[in-house]
Amino acid sequence: MAESSGLDTALKVPQTPRELEREPLVSNGRSLAWISDKVSEIVEGKTPIWWWIATGISGSVASLTFFMLTYLVSTGVGVWGLNNPVAWGWAIVNFVFWIGIGHAGTLISAILFLLKQRWRTSINRAAEAMTIFAVICAGIFPAFHVGRIWFAWWLAPLPNANSIWPQFKSPLLWDVFAVSTYFTVSLLFWYTGLIPDLATLRDRATSKMRKFWYGLFSLGWTGSNRHWSNYEKAYLLLAGLSTPLVLSVHSIVSFDFAVSQVPGWHTTIFPPYFVAGAVFSGFGMVLTLLVPLRTVCKLEDIITKRHIELMCKVILGMGSIVGYAYGMEVFIAWYGGNPYERFAFINRASGPYWWAYWIMISCNVICPHLFWFRSIRRNMIAVFIISIFVNIGMWFERFVIVVISLHRDFLPSSWDYYSPTYVDILTFVGTFGLFLFLFLLFMRFLPMVAISEVKGVTPQADPHHPLGGAKKGGHH
Repeated sequence: MAESSGLDTALKVPQTPRELEREPLVSNGRSLAWISDKVSEIVEGKTPIWWWIATGISGSVASLTFFMLTYLVSTGVGVWGLNNPVAWGWAIVNFVFWIGIGHAGTLISAILFLLKQRWRTSINRAAEAMTIFAVICAGIFPAFHVGRIWFAWWLAPLPNANSIWPQFKSPLLWDVFAVSTYFTVSLLFWYTGLIPDLATLRDRATSKMRKFWYGLFSLGWTGSNRHWSNYEKAYLLLAGLSTPLVLSVHSIVSFDFAVSQVPGWHTTIFPPYFVAGAVFSGFGMVLTLLVPLRTVCKLEDIITKRHIELMCKVILGMGSIVGYAYGMEVFIAWYGGNPYERFAFINRASGPYWWAYWIMISCNVICPHLFWFRSIRRNMIAVFIISIFVNIGMWFERFVIVVISLHRDFLPSSWDYYSPTYVDILTFVGTFGLFLFLFLLFMRFLPMVAISEVKGVTPQADPHHPLGGAKKGGHH
């Protein structure tokens, strides 16, 4: 008996101390059926009034972009605020800003999936959708920045009688291929993840129209072992393809600046610095969208405070890298001894645009460090406000890099002050409307949360857990 007792003691599984226990990824011990019902009712239920109002406003704001672009094409790029030293203005600032916003979705989906981070499951679907819509907004600006958009097809290596070929040594052309590839792979990755949930909506549909459309896009999914096996292989393959794209796309965007000789641009720190900044701003936008939506759609048990807290920690880490990059840029400008480089950074901090530089520093370096405090990470209002400041700061970062580096070049006689026109401003404001309009359509007609993936991280999904194999069906 003594031997038996000793054996039992030796085999006893050690208990995790209460203070080290992690919060569950689905709160309140919700059942698998509850998860399906809760996510599906956003799509299946009656359209709320707030959705109609928000969609109407965002659609109206989005129309500003199309009106301004029509005016631009019919009149010329002189309607923008560009001048002699500042040939790149708000268009390129906004392009880099939106490309950065699109990085969080693929990072959450692909890299965290490969690293087996289970907390990504509640937020990856909305973040992936955000990626696609942000890249659509980003693509508008360089396309129209060329001025004669009807000649944009010259960017493609097509046979032509005039022997006008793309310059493959130019990072501006690399952008075309990198962004289009990123968009295509992100779209495939997003759609592949949707297939099991579209089949769930198909099986729950009460009207023939809904059953037809969800059935069409779910590609005959039955949930068989063979389907799941093929799905997991495809998802893993697309995650592997997406991961290098997260790093390459914004690195190539940074080459637009880094390969030039302009002081303030010609630096090797740009690729990692741009990637960190993109993840930083992308997670900021994810929080800006999901913090209010989890309350409005009553998803607090699925998008829990643990998810919000972990995203805040990512923002804190990336914000620290961005702050380090700012400091290193200033140090190298001083240490390198190049008078033009040194002047570029003195001009950023104390020149005519000093206010833009210090807004950037306040929002990107100071604000994220509030997330060291757990009480702030778990305060949804504070998180929402800081996430907005992060996005403001990252827009100003791109403004500082593009405009302030250009407006005072090597010849003081050609210095000028850049100011955006109403066309610049309304075009950019309209892209926010377009982004929100597309996101509202997505959340109304497609599952905003990955139902099958969230179920996979619940205790009921584990056959060795008392709530799983031992007790079928879970509990409320």
